Amino acid sequence: MSRTIRNITIVLAAALAPSLGLAQDSVDKGKALYAQQCVMCHGSGGRGDGPAAMSLKPKPRDLTGKAYMAGLTDQYLADIVKKGGAGLGKSPLMPSFGAALKEADIRNVVVFLRSLEK
Repeated sequence: MSRTIRNITIVLAAALAPSLGLAQDSVDKGKALYAQQCVMCHGSGGRGDGPAAMSLKPKPRDLTGKAYMAGLTDQYLADIVKKGGAGLGKSPLMPSFGAALKEADIRNVVVFLRSLEK
């Protein structure tokens, strides 16, 4: 029986390995895009403490709170990146990136944002 479980474990690990690599690739791509587009306001760690944050009212959202982020769907996060704050009835200071980022880029940013949750 234990040999069967070991074999199943090996097969599952081999099957999942490529998707785990893709997931890390998405995080890395999202992190690079976040660094280009979001760091000034949200900060490098996503805590809403970027260099521009001090002069903004309302302050940028802290994206590291697990309880807050758990209440947001991936679609909502993608929409706010794409449409900006004004597009969703939030702060107009959050710019829209729909013209600058492709759908795949936006998905990668969302994957990176999920990696910030603590």
